[in-house]
Amino acid sequence: MAAGFFIVLVATFLINHFDLFGMRQVYLYLRGREYTPLRFKTPLFYKYVRHPLYVGWLLAFWAAPTMTVAHLVFVLMTTAYNLVAIQFEERDVITLHGKDYVRYRREVSMLIPRVVSNEGPGPGKIATDSECA
Repeated sequence: MAAGFFIVLVATFLINHFDLFGMRQVYLYLRGREYTPLRFKTPLFYKYVRHPLYVGWLLAFWAAPTMTVAHLVFVLMTTAYNLVAIQFEERDVITLHGKDYVRYRREVSMLIPRVVSNEGPGPGKIATDSECA
């Protein structure tokens, strides 16, 4: 369970913890500066799965030392919610990052890391346009 919460914490800092929770947006607003989206990057966990935050939450919730019926219902509902949320999030990220994210989506699995990949340049490596041609 602790491993799941650790993954969540680390993953938030990998993609910019302050932007994720809106603190960067508020800071920029207070300074009178316009918000600019962060560039697309795939550090550490993001080289192996597209959604390590969700992996961390699911690991934390499923790894309960005692699985009561109530906790099982909670975990099943949370898992379903996360799977739906991923669909909405990916649509938004494609709108924001375009071809880079579409390529990443094709090369990196959603929640379960690929052991061996026969496609693309390998885990976490984003092919350039010249490599795709």
